[in-house]
Amino acid sequence: MKPVPVHVSLITIIEIVAILVGALSGFVEARRKRMDIVGVFTVAFITAFGGGTLRDILLDKRPLFWVDHQGYAILIFILALLATPLMRTVKQIISDRVIVIADAVGLGLFTVAGVAQAQAAHMPIFIASMMGVITGIFGGVLRDIVCNEVPMVFRDGKPYAICAFFGAWLYIGLQYTDVSDDTALWTSAAFITIIRLVTWKFELHLRSHH
Repeated sequence: MKPVPVHVSLITIIEIVAILVGALSGFVEARRKRMDIVGVFTVAFITAFGGGTLRDILLDKRPLFWVDHQGYAILIFILALLATPLMRTVKQIISDRVIVIADAVGLGLFTVAGVAQAQAAHMPIFIASMMGVITGIFGGVLRDIVCNEVPMVFRDGKPYAICAFFGAWLYIGLQYTDVSDDTALWTSAAFITIIRLVTWKFELHLRSHH
């Protein structure tokens, strides 16, 4: 297996994009619940940082990634200020599809970032895959809990966490090949996003309907 160098710049890019799409789904859900700007910021913040925070706690990594990069938190704060009035003007085009797409993209990016961070901390590969899943899904879980809903990952019967799990192992598996680490990261993130959207589009479920 090839060594796993830490591509700080690439992981940072992935984290920023993931934070943005995670915050987007938080903004939409908060506006649905008619929250004020404090609620919008809180839900967006939890969605964007929840999974990575739990990962860092489990990996005993200090400071937490968003504490170490305060620009991430400032970005969410500024976006919350901008998004609150903006959401009112474009609410007619905000739909379930927006949240699903944002969740799928965030799931892919956060998952591979979580695996890479766990490997950088020298975790065994199975633990690294689980850290990827946790990073990918937990922000959305916290978002739904704060919005007083059963988390989507637990209720829609679609292979949300399983998409992350398979994508995490795809990333790990690609490290045994000759592809670059950058290619492995983006390929795995795209794989997770696509299969999540496919399961949503074709209404594929883990359970039968009665």
